[in-house]
Amino acid sequence: MREFQLKPRIQFGKDALALLERLPALNALLVTDSAMVKLGYAQKITQIWQQQGISYQIWDDVTADPDVATVARGIRLMESHFPQLIVALGGGSVIDAAKAVLFTLANDTAAPKRERPCFVAIPTTSGTGSEVTAFSVVKAQGEKLVLVDTEMLPDIAILDPAFVASVPPAITADTGMDVLCHALEAYVSLHASDFSDALAEKAVQQVFCYLPSCWRNGDDALAREKMHNASCMAGMAFTNASLGITHSLAHALGGVFSIPHGRANALLMAHIVAWNADYAGECDNAAAQKYARLARLLELPADTTQQGVSSLLLAIRAMQEEMKLPLGINELSISAEQFEQQLAAMAQQAMRDSCTPTNPRKPDLSSLIALLRQAWSNRALALRAQEYK
Repeated sequence: MREFQLKPRIQFGKDALALLERLPALNALLVTDSAMVKLGYAQKITQIWQQQGISYQIWDDVTADPDVATVARGIRLMESHFPQLIVALGGGSVIDAAKAVLFTLANDTAAPKRERPCFVAIPTTSGTGSEVTAFSVVKAQGEKLVLVDTEMLPDIAILDPAFVASVPPAITADTGMDVLCHALEAYVSLHASDFSDALAEKAVQQVFCYLPSCWRNGDDALAREKMHNASCMAGMAFTNASLGITHSLAHALGGVFSIPHGRANALLMAHIVAWNADYAGECDNAAAQKYARLARLLELPADTTQQGVSSLLLAIRAMQEEMKLPLGINELSISAEQFEQQLAAMAQQAMRDSCTPTNPRKPDLSSLIALLRQAWSNRALALRAQEYK
């Protein structure tokens, strides 16, 4: 018997934020970051609470890639002012920090037992899907740890496209490729199902249709809304199906070299699609067949499985090039010596990552090292079999 989790309730579209006006509470906590305060987005939340007479506190110093010290600050704030309502307003880091606090409190046997607050997530980037997942990524001693627990699932996700209207092109590209990676990895995961497949397929279609438009013209309201929805659908797919080694390696790479998560995924994604599909061999395993199905859904050439995989790889690379994303890790401010020194440690961390067991092709340490080395190169993705041995 298997399960598909449908929580949280999703409120989406223009003026979705109005739902907050109907959520009763005596006291609340807003989890956010300094950027949301400067942009005036945090005030949109607090104004609603002021009008309703709700007492509130703001935790606004959450930084990118939250660590255990960040989580500890949130716990202390919760203990001094335990709220009935928590709203996390921000990107994946903000939502993950709020989740980690709830996770820690729920699993602390020494903490007094209190009723769990109503947890609302309002994403301000179209990327992580954290508003609908049971995952949280927290840094500990320089390593990104992936927490997985249904206790962290928000009760309500508010997808209001007004909050992503001003996201700059570079972040739009990084977070959009994160959406694509979530959908692709959930689609071929060993835990994939008919339900997660349906969401992943739709998310992939919307990314290819709307992400370039978002990048070219941030004022394209329809494209922004469609990408925001795609991010959520991909999140729903992977919280049920889990992910794979693109994320495992991206967690390690990003943790060591401070690379934004979506960009790390983009650097690795095509190489791992090719490896999962056994592009160097028969290219006819279950993952290859599913990739070829995606190619057909995208109306790309896919008369054979291998042609479909090739078409999908080329489409991924073409989108990266259009959005001027780096194509190799060596385009970043990382020396070859630094990269080689960290290579084995990154591969070992990826082997321990909770996303690795559901990858469709079982990796070993040497294959992960080889994939990292392929992703290092700045060359265009080579679709020759010898590149993926």
